[in-house]
Amino acid sequence: MNIVSDLIPYPVAIGLWLALGLGVLWHVRNCPWYMLRDRDNLNVFLGAAVAVLALWLIRTGIKPGLNFHLVGATALTLMFRPTHALFALALVTAATTLWDGEYKAYPANVLIMGVVPVLVSWSIYRLVDRRLPNHMFVYIFLNAFFGAAAAVFTVGLASTALMAMIGAYTLDYLMREYLPYYLLMAWSEAFATGMVMTLLVVYRPQWVATFDDRRYLQR
Repeated sequence: MNIVSDLIPYPVAIGLWLALGLGVLWHVRNCPWYMLRDRDNLNVFLGAAVAVLALWLIRTGIKPGLNFHLVGATALTLMFRPTHALFALALVTAATTLWDGEYKAYPANVLIMGVVPVLVSWSIYRLVDRRLPNHMFVYIFLNAFFGAAAAVFTVGLASTALMAMIGAYTLDYLMREYLPYYLLMAWSEAFATGMVMTLLVVYRPQWVATFDDRRYLQR
């Protein structure tokens, strides 16, 4: 995670910036911006983004571009749905990019730490929502706990694949010295996300867009 600019060839960087531009156009047209016009919603959104930024700044690593930190994408996806979760993660990535000065790597980091985990988290939520009973423990353990673990491990797979494809590190080195640590990161992310989402659905269910008391509790 947190890929550095020196590792990305210029042709790859240009392609990623073009892809990011197309993604921004799609997002601007499809994101329900009206939700953020409400002051309470905006305050919760900004507070969650700042909390995730704090998590990203607590990190460790082994080599340039090979560092580890909690992602928070699953919690944002469950709280705000995918479009606003992507917006929050793009803002967080922009803040860390300004902090580190790795401007060329911005679209790669948005892809790896934003698009990938949000898609995984939302896919798991939609599958659980369609196939399994409406129960609070199903919501917590599958959407939050398992969803967060799967999302973070997929981030590890995606970053490993990207690093190998651009020739930053050999696939053998990444498979031995980088990817296995994502099993530990997946457990940490799952525990943190499950705990946070449990507190939210109990004390602040109105902050969680994918949770409905009438569905998960009264029924």
